[in-house]
Amino acid sequence: MENVNWIALIVAALSTLVIGFIWYGPLFGKAWMKETGITEEKAKQGSMVVRLGISVVLAFVAVFFIYINSVVTGGLPPDELHSVSNVQYHTFGHGAFHGALIALLIVMPALVTNALFEQKSFKYMLINVGYWIVTFAIMGGIVNAWI
Repeated sequence: MENVNWIALIVAALSTLVIGFIWYGPLFGKAWMKETGITEEKAKQGSMVVRLGISVVLAFVAVFFIYINSVVTGGLPPDELHSVSNVQYHTFGHGAFHGALIALLIVMPALVTNALFEQKSFKYMLINVGYWIVTFAIMGGIVNAWI
């Protein structure tokens, strides 16, 4: 772990805030609020600083998992296929692929299962799963390209 680029991991974790601002703001904010039943007044309740802070900490945990599975091992048993020393795999696109794959195979099933039991709409599922696929892809791209 001595070669970890901690700045890349922090930037990738912080990227979730930027993506979330755009995704749940101008892109899908009104639709998401309608699907969740949250009003603007309710959204302003509580501490936004606490929510954002905890979100960044959790994003850091996720991006570290992406780093281990994308950059270090490529999701395979440790070999030289995706290791830190094999630079041909250190592109934004390759990392984005791994990030999106992790989101599709791990995050999506968990979110959709919860949404099904919460009796949420298909639109709600698409908005939230779409956010995490895009977010994991960008986080994976950042950490993979910025080693």
